[in-house]
Amino acid sequence: MDLADVFSLYKEEMSRVETHLDRYITSDVRLIPDVAHHLIDSGGKRFRPLLHLICARLCGYDGPHRFPLAASIEFIHTASLLHDDVIDEALIRRGKTSANHVWGNAASVLVGDFLYSKAFSLLAGIGDIRIVQLMSKMTNVMSEGEVFQLMKCGDTRLTEEEYLSIVEKKTAVLISSACECGAVLAEAPAAQARALGQYGCNIGMAFQITDDTLDYMAREEDFGKSIGKDLEEGKMTLPLIYTLAHCSPDRRERIKKAIEKKELAPEVLQNIFEEIRKAGGIDYSLKRAAQFITQARNGLDVFPASPEKEHLTAVAAYILSRKI
Repeated sequence: MDLADVFSLYKEEMSRVETHLDRYITSDVRLIPDVAHHLIDSGGKRFRPLLHLICARLCGYDGPHRFPLAASIEFIHTASLLHDDVIDEALIRRGKTSANHVWGNAASVLVGDFLYSKAFSLLAGIGDIRIVQLMSKMTNVMSEGEVFQLMKCGDTRLTEEEYLSIVEKKTAVLISSACECGAVLAEAPAAQARALGQYGCNIGMAFQITDDTLDYMAREEDFGKSIGKDLEEGKMTLPLIYTLAHCSPDRRERIKKAIEKKELAPEVLQNIFEEIRKAGGIDYSLKRAAQFITQARNGLDVFPASPEKEHLTAVAAYILSRKI
Protein backbone atom coordinates (compact mmCIF):
# COMPACT_ATOMS: atom_id res chain seq x y z
CA MET A 1 0.00 0.00 0.00
CA ASP A 2 1.41 3.41 -0.96
CA LEU A 3 0.38 6.94 -0.03
CA ALA A 4 -1.95 7.28 -3.03
CA ASP A 5 -3.81 4.17 -1.88
CA VAL A 6 -4.22 5.64 1.59
CA PHE A 7 -5.52 8.94 0.22
CA SER A 8 -8.03 7.05 -1.93
CA LEU A 9 -9.45 5.35 1.16
CA TYR A 10 -10.13 8.76 2.73
CA LYS A 11 -11.29 10.46 -0.44
CA GLU A 12 -14.76 11.37 0.83
CA GLU A 13 -13.47 12.69 4.15
CA MET A 14 -10.68 14.67 2.49
CA SER A 15 -13.27 16.20 0.18
CA ARG A 16 -15.14 17.44 3.24
CA VAL A 17 -11.90 18.92 4.56
CA GLU A 18 -11.51 20.79 1.26
CA THR A 19 -15.06 22.12 1.65
CA HIS A 20 -14.18 23.46 5.09
CA LEU A 21 -11.00 25.08 3.76
CA ASP A 22 -12.96 26.89 1.05
CA ARG A 23 -15.72 27.90 3.47
CA TYR A 24 -13.45 29.51 6.04
CA ILE A 25 -11.01 31.35 3.75
CA THR A 26 -13.77 33.74 2.69
CA SER A 27 -13.42 37.41 3.56
CA ASP A 28 -14.80 40.74 2.36
CA VAL A 29 -11.16 41.80 2.04
CA ARG A 30 -10.43 40.27 -1.35
CA LEU A 31 -6.67 40.10 -0.86
CA ILE A 32 -7.07 37.55 1.96
CA PRO A 33 -8.63 34.70 -0.07
CA ASP A 34 -6.42 35.57 -3.06
CA VAL A 35 -3.21 35.10 -1.08
CA ALA A 36 -4.49 32.17 0.96
CA HIS A 37 -5.79 30.24 -2.04
CA HIS A 38 -2.55 30.90 -3.93
CA LEU A 39 -0.74 28.64 -1.46
CA ILE A 40 -3.51 26.33 -0.25
CA ASP A 41 -4.52 25.45 -3.82
CA SER A 42 -0.95 25.01 -5.07
CA GLY A 43 -0.69 21.26 -4.78
CA GLY A 44 -0.02 20.55 -1.12
CA LYS A 45 -0.75 16.92 -0.25
CA ARG A 46 -2.88 17.69 2.86
CA PHE A 47 -0.54 15.30 4.65
CA ARG A 48 -1.35 16.60 8.13
CA PRO A 49 -5.16 16.57 7.76
CA LEU A 50 -4.91 13.02 6.39
CA LEU A 51 -2.98 11.88 9.45
CA HIS A 52 -5.55 13.50 11.70
CA LEU A 53 -8.39 11.66 9.97
CA ILE A 54 -6.56 8.31 10.14
CA CYS A 55 -5.81 8.72 13.85
CA ALA A 56 -9.37 9.73 14.66
CA ARG A 57 -10.71 6.69 12.82
CA LEU A 58 -8.11 4.43 14.46
CA CYS A 59 -9.41 5.50 17.86
CA GLY A 60 -13.05 5.06 16.88
CA TYR A 61 -14.13 8.66 16.23
CA ASP A 62 -16.15 9.48 13.12
CA GLY A 63 -17.94 12.62 14.31
CA PRO A 64 -18.16 16.03 12.60
CA HIS A 65 -15.41 17.77 14.61
CA ARG A 66 -12.77 15.98 12.50
CA PHE A 67 -13.29 18.39 9.63
CA PRO A 68 -12.93 21.84 11.22
CA LEU A 69 -10.01 20.45 13.20
CA ALA A 70 -8.34 19.16 10.05
CA ALA A 71 -8.96 22.54 8.38
CA SER A 72 -7.42 24.38 11.33
CA ILE A 73 -4.33 22.17 11.09
CA GLU A 74 -3.94 23.01 7.40
CA PHE A 75 -4.47 26.72 8.11
CA ILE A 76 -1.73 26.71 10.74
CA HIS A 77 0.60 24.87 8.37
CA THR A 78 -0.15 27.32 5.55
CA ALA A 79 0.33 30.33 7.83
CA SER A 80 3.73 29.02 8.88
CA LEU A 81 4.75 28.61 5.23
CA LEU A 82 3.68 32.16 4.39
CA HIS A 83 5.77 33.49 7.26
CA ASP A 84 8.71 31.20 6.39
CA ASP A 85 8.81 32.46 2.83
CA VAL A 86 8.98 36.06 4.02
CA ILE A 87 11.84 35.26 6.41
CA ASP A 88 13.67 33.25 3.73
CA GLU A 89 12.91 35.73 0.91
CA ALA A 90 11.71 32.71 -1.06
CA LEU A 91 10.91 32.94 -4.76
CA ILE A 92 9.36 29.48 -5.23
CA ARG A 93 6.92 27.44 -3.14
CA ARG A 94 5.47 24.14 -4.38
CA GLY A 95 6.77 24.79 -7.85
CA LYS A 96 5.16 28.21 -8.33
CA THR A 97 6.00 31.81 -7.49
CA SER A 98 5.76 32.33 -3.75
CA ALA A 99 3.02 34.58 -2.33
CA ASN A 100 5.50 37.07 -0.89
CA HIS A 101 7.04 37.49 -4.34
CA VAL A 102 3.60 38.13 -5.88
CA TRP A 103 1.95 40.33 -3.25
CA GLY A 104 4.84 41.42 -1.05
CA ASN A 105 5.99 40.60 2.46
CA ALA A 106 3.39 42.63 4.34
CA ALA A 107 0.45 40.89 2.66
CA SER A 108 1.96 37.45 3.26
CA VAL A 109 2.55 38.12 6.96
CA LEU A 110 -0.91 39.57 7.51
CA VAL A 111 -2.73 36.79 5.65
CA GLY A 112 -0.68 34.31 7.66
CA ASP A 113 -1.95 36.04 10.79
CA PHE A 114 -5.50 35.79 9.46
CA LEU A 115 -5.10 32.04 8.96
CA TYR A 116 -3.72 31.56 12.46
CA SER A 117 -6.66 33.44 13.97
CA LYS A 118 -9.15 31.57 11.77
CA ALA A 119 -7.64 28.27 12.90
CA PHE A 120 -8.21 29.11 16.55
CA SER A 121 -11.72 30.32 15.81
CA LEU A 122 -12.45 26.87 14.39
CA LEU A 123 -10.83 25.18 17.39
CA ALA A 124 -12.90 27.26 19.79
CA GLY A 125 -16.04 26.23 17.92
CA ILE A 126 -15.28 22.56 18.61
CA GLY A 127 -15.70 23.35 22.29
CA ASP A 128 -13.08 20.98 23.70
CA ILE A 129 -10.60 22.80 25.95
CA ARG A 130 -8.12 19.91 25.63
CA ILE A 131 -7.90 20.50 21.89
CA VAL A 132 -7.41 24.24 22.36
CA GLN A 133 -4.70 23.65 24.97
CA LEU A 134 -2.86 21.15 22.80
CA MET A 135 -2.95 23.31 19.68
CA SER A 136 -2.07 26.49 21.60
CA LYS A 137 1.00 24.86 23.09
CA MET A 138 1.95 23.56 19.67
CA THR A 139 1.84 26.97 17.96
CA ASN A 140 3.87 28.47 20.78
CA VAL A 141 6.54 25.80 20.31
CA MET A 142 6.52 26.41 16.54
CA SER A 143 7.19 30.10 17.16
CA GLU A 144 10.08 29.22 19.46
CA GLY A 145 11.50 27.03 16.71
CA GLU A 146 11.31 29.86 14.19
CA VAL A 147 13.14 32.25 16.52
CA PHE A 148 15.77 29.66 17.44
CA GLN A 149 16.41 28.90 13.77
CA LEU A 150 16.74 32.63 13.08
CA MET A 151 19.29 32.92 15.89
CA LYS A 152 21.31 30.05 14.45
CA CYS A 153 21.13 31.13 10.80
CA GLY A 154 24.59 30.95 9.29
CA ASP A 155 26.09 29.52 12.48
CA THR A 156 28.52 26.86 11.29
CA ARG A 157 28.92 25.67 14.89
CA LEU A 158 25.35 24.37 15.01
CA THR A 159 25.29 20.88 16.53
CA GLU A 160 23.17 17.92 15.49
CA GLU A 161 21.32 18.17 18.79
CA GLU A 162 20.44 21.81 18.14
CA TYR A 163 19.40 21.00 14.59
CA LEU A 164 17.08 18.23 15.78
CA SER A 165 15.58 20.62 18.33
CA ILE A 166 14.75 23.09 15.53
CA VAL A 167 13.20 20.30 13.44
CA GLU A 168 11.08 19.12 16.35
CA LYS A 169 9.81 22.61 17.14
CA LYS A 170 9.27 23.82 13.57
CA THR A 171 7.94 20.70 11.86
CA ALA A 172 7.40 17.65 14.04
CA VAL A 173 5.25 19.30 16.71
CA LEU A 174 2.48 20.19 14.24
CA ILE A 175 2.37 16.66 12.81
CA SER A 176 2.42 15.28 16.35
CA SER A 177 -0.54 17.46 17.35
CA ALA A 178 -2.49 16.50 14.21
CA CYS A 179 -2.19 12.85 15.23
CA GLU A 180 -2.81 13.29 18.94
CA CYS A 181 -5.90 15.43 18.37
CA GLY A 182 -7.53 12.48 16.63
CA ALA A 183 -7.18 10.48 19.84
CA VAL A 184 -8.39 13.37 21.98
CA LEU A 185 -11.55 13.76 19.91
CA ALA A 186 -12.19 10.04 20.40
CA GLU A 187 -11.56 10.31 24.15
CA ALA A 188 -9.06 7.49 23.73
CA PRO A 189 -6.93 6.30 26.65
CA ALA A 190 -4.02 8.56 27.52
CA ALA A 191 -1.52 5.89 26.48
CA GLN A 192 -2.96 5.80 22.97
CA ALA A 193 -3.04 9.59 22.69
CA ARG A 194 0.62 9.75 23.74
CA ALA A 195 1.53 6.97 21.31
CA LEU A 196 -0.06 8.81 18.38
CA GLY A 197 1.57 12.06 19.41
CA GLN A 198 4.95 10.34 19.48
CA TYR A 199 4.26 8.61 16.16
CA GLY A 200 3.54 12.01 14.62
CA CYS A 201 6.65 13.51 16.15
CA ASN A 202 8.85 10.73 14.80
CA ILE A 203 7.54 10.86 11.25
CA GLY A 204 7.74 14.66 11.42
CA MET A 205 11.41 14.41 12.31
CA ALA A 206 12.00 11.96 9.47
CA PHE A 207 9.99 14.10 7.05
CA GLN A 208 12.07 17.22 7.68
CA ILE A 209 15.40 15.39 7.67
CA THR A 210 14.60 13.86 4.28
CA ASP A 211 13.35 17.23 3.03
CA ASP A 212 16.62 18.84 4.07
CA THR A 213 18.57 16.04 2.43
CA LEU A 214 16.62 16.43 -0.81
CA ASP A 215 17.90 20.00 -0.95
CA TYR A 216 21.28 18.53 -1.85
CA MET A 217 20.12 15.79 -4.21
CA ALA A 218 16.77 16.32 -5.95
CA ARG A 219 15.92 17.87 -9.27
CA GLU A 220 14.25 21.25 -8.87
CA GLU A 221 11.22 20.27 -10.98
CA ASP A 222 10.62 17.32 -8.62
CA PHE A 223 11.30 19.20 -5.42
CA GLY A 224 9.08 22.27 -5.83
CA LYS A 225 11.64 24.77 -4.59
CA SER A 226 15.10 26.01 -5.50
CA ILE A 227 17.77 23.36 -4.98
CA GLY A 228 20.52 24.56 -2.62
CA LYS A 229 18.26 27.28 -1.21
CA ASP A 230 18.82 26.14 2.38
CA LEU A 231 22.56 26.61 2.05
CA GLU A 232 22.19 30.00 0.39
CA GLU A 233 19.95 31.08 3.29
CA GLY A 234 22.54 29.97 5.82
CA LYS A 235 20.44 27.09 7.13
CA MET A 236 22.63 24.44 8.68
CA THR A 237 20.95 21.11 8.04
CA LEU A 238 21.99 17.59 8.95
CA PRO A 239 23.94 16.60 5.80
CA LEU A 240 26.12 19.70 6.18
CA ILE A 241 26.45 19.42 9.98
CA TYR A 242 27.65 15.82 9.62
CA THR A 243 30.06 16.77 6.84
CA LEU A 244 31.65 19.58 8.84
CA ALA A 245 32.23 17.15 11.70
CA HIS A 246 33.81 14.46 9.50
CA CYS A 247 35.69 16.13 6.63
CA SER A 248 39.34 17.17 6.72
CA PRO A 249 40.22 20.37 8.66
CA ASP A 250 41.19 22.32 5.54
CA ARG A 251 37.96 21.42 3.72
CA ARG A 252 35.97 22.26 6.84
CA GLU A 253 37.50 25.71 6.98
CA ARG A 254 36.83 26.34 3.27
CA ILE A 255 33.16 25.39 3.66
CA LYS A 256 32.74 27.44 6.85
CA LYS A 257 34.38 30.47 5.25
CA ALA A 258 32.12 30.28 2.20
CA ILE A 259 28.99 30.06 4.36
CA GLU A 260 29.99 32.71 6.88
CA LYS A 261 31.05 35.19 4.18
CA LYS A 262 28.14 34.19 1.93
CA GLU A 263 30.52 33.44 -0.92
CA LEU A 264 28.21 30.90 -2.52
CA ALA A 265 28.61 31.18 -6.25
CA PRO A 266 27.22 28.19 -8.22
CA GLU A 267 30.63 26.52 -8.48
CA VAL A 268 31.16 26.92 -4.72
CA LEU A 269 27.77 25.36 -4.02
CA GLN A 270 28.58 22.48 -6.31
CA ASN A 271 31.86 21.88 -4.51
CA ILE A 272 30.10 21.84 -1.16
CA PHE A 273 27.51 19.40 -2.53
CA GLU A 274 30.28 17.10 -3.68
CA GLU A 275 32.01 17.29 -0.31
CA ILE A 276 28.75 16.37 1.45
CA ARG A 277 28.39 13.31 -0.76
CA LYS A 278 32.00 12.25 -0.25
CA ALA A 279 31.85 12.69 3.53
CA GLY A 280 28.70 10.58 3.78
CA GLY A 281 26.43 13.41 4.90
CA ILE A 282 23.56 12.27 2.71
CA ASP A 283 23.79 8.61 3.71
CA TYR A 284 24.02 9.51 7.39
CA SER A 285 21.00 11.82 7.20
CA LEU A 286 18.84 9.24 5.47
CA LYS A 287 19.92 6.68 8.06
CA ARG A 288 18.82 9.02 10.88
CA ALA A 289 15.49 9.54 9.13
CA ALA A 290 15.06 5.75 8.88
CA GLN A 291 15.71 5.45 12.62
CA PHE A 292 12.87 7.87 13.36
CA ILE A 293 10.58 5.90 11.04
CA THR A 294 11.42 2.68 12.88
CA GLN A 295 10.56 4.38 16.18
CA ALA A 296 7.29 5.61 14.67
CA ARG A 297 6.27 2.12 13.58
CA ASN A 298 7.29 0.53 16.87
CA GLY A 299 5.27 3.09 18.80
CA LEU A 300 2.06 1.83 17.21
CA ASP A 301 2.38 -1.47 19.08
CA VAL A 302 -0.12 -0.21 21.68
CA PHE A 303 -2.83 -0.58 19.02
CA PRO A 304 -4.25 -3.89 17.83
CA ALA A 305 -4.04 -4.77 14.14
CA SER A 306 -6.47 -2.75 12.02
CA PRO A 307 -6.70 -1.17 8.57
CA GLU A 308 -6.01 2.25 10.12
CA LYS A 309 -2.82 1.00 11.74
CA GLU A 310 -1.72 -0.28 8.33
CA HIS A 311 -2.50 3.15 6.89
CA LEU A 312 -0.20 4.83 9.42
CA THR A 313 2.52 2.30 8.61
CA ALA A 314 2.13 3.09 4.90
CA VAL A 315 2.43 6.82 5.57
CA ALA A 316 5.64 6.17 7.51
CA ALA A 317 7.03 4.15 4.60
CA TYR A 318 6.22 6.99 2.20
CA ILE A 319 8.51 9.36 4.10
CA LEU A 320 11.56 7.34 3.12
CA SER A 321 10.45 6.68 -0.44
CA ARG A 322 10.13 10.30 -1.53
CA LYS A 323 11.79 11.16 -4.85
CA ILE A 324 15.51 11.60 -4.27
